[in-house]
Amino acid sequence: MSTRLTGFTGHPKGEKRTGIAVGMDKGRELTKRELPVKPSYRKGKLNKRVAFVREIIREVAGYSPYEKRTMELLKVGKEKRALKVLKNKLGTHKRAKAKREEMATALRNQRMKQ
Repeated sequence: MSTRLTGFTGHPKGEKRTGIAVGMDKGRELTKRELPVKPSYRKGKLNKRVAFVREIIREVAGYSPYEKRTMELLKVGKEKRALKVLKNKLGTHKRAKAKREEMATALRNQRMKQ
């Protein structure tokens, strides 16, 4: 069977090649190079400075109208309606769920302060 058609190289992950010219592990013996971590791998990670700046902005600017509406819906226990409002506003289900959790956390923090 051709390896080109199936995409199977016969080379199990982590095992070295044998150095023999025939067989499933044919080919020159190689050691895997340790490559440095790409900067793009940390995309989306939150660092301390950005978190601090966002916290200050939230404190100064407060919540937008749709966020306030969502918080009101969460107060009366309408999580599904809150999710629908957020999905309509933000576009995707994933973003809406994340925002709903953020708003629920904000509500919990407000109750703790009182």
